[in-house]
Amino acid sequence: MTLRSVRAALRAMEGLDAELVVVDNDSGDGSFERITQAVADEGLPVRVIQSGWNGGFGAGNNVGIRAGMADGTLPDLVYLLNSDAFPEPDAIRVLSEFLAAHPSAGIAGSRIVGEDGAPHWTAFRFPSAASELEGSARFGPLTRLLTNHKVPLGVPEAPRRVDWLAGASMMIRREVLDRVGLFDEVYFLYFEETDLCRRAAQAGFETHYVPQSRAMHIGSASTGMGRWARVPGFWLDSRWHYFTKHHGRARAMLATGAHLLGGMLWRVRCALQRRARMDPPHFLRDLVIHDLKAMLRPLPGRDAPQRRDDDVHV
Repeated sequence: MTLRSVRAALRAMEGLDAELVVVDNDSGDGSFERITQAVADEGLPVRVIQSGWNGGFGAGNNVGIRAGMADGTLPDLVYLLNSDAFPEPDAIRVLSEFLAAHPSAGIAGSRIVGEDGAPHWTAFRFPSAASELEGSARFGPLTRLLTNHKVPLGVPEAPRRVDWLAGASMMIRREVLDRVGLFDEVYFLYFEETDLCRRAAQAGFETHYVPQSRAMHIGSASTGMGRWARVPGFWLDSRWHYFTKHHGRARAMLATGAHLLGGMLWRVRCALQRRARMDPPHFLRDLVIHDLKAMLRPLPGRDAPQRRDDDVHV
């Protein structure tokens, strides 16, 4: 699948002054060797890098970003592509032209579709306590009341400014990374794009959804999210880290309480209307127990290491 993504990316890079780097995030299953051999056998203009450890999505991307160009120079733009995503032939060029034409935009992302051509929701507002209540309650009147707090923005048909984008096919100005740092490596998976886009917004850079750039994405091929029997700890860790980092512990617990309230209302409706709950088993219990334990942990002291996004710059 990664090699298929590589070939699609190379087609989309034709005519651009660009280089392709593949980062093997210490997969340990022979992928690094197989990809390296295939690149050599086919004579593909690709650098394959072994990260040395699996630090997650953000850490793996940071390895590729730090690699820069083969001659040691730094690119003006960094394009991120999931190993289970396949850009259309003009997808990368469209994003680069959009950023060139919109100086206030620091991040731009593609329209993402599935294998069946159905569009994915990849444009979002930043999460908040209100959005946690709306998203977990799944109740029409409440959604209408909190419409300006709803995280998903649907599938915009025209370019528009958004709070954050999914990172399956995303382009970032180097200036953004120079100013705010790379991905925060405390996140193993999930919320790392949300965090980066929020830091970019705080530094004055806009994030834009550009539907003229298209990529096909096989969703959750790496994480298996659609098959979760139970929400993994790394998702809970990432959610808690995002809320405490940007809102503090008290508001993080408020967000958890809002999610609990909405989730309980949803479960009452499910019981009365005999609906399927949709959430993974024990989700609310796992969420509350995780966040209560995190809340009771002492705050990091002065001598604790800083977050990785604070000291990692291009």
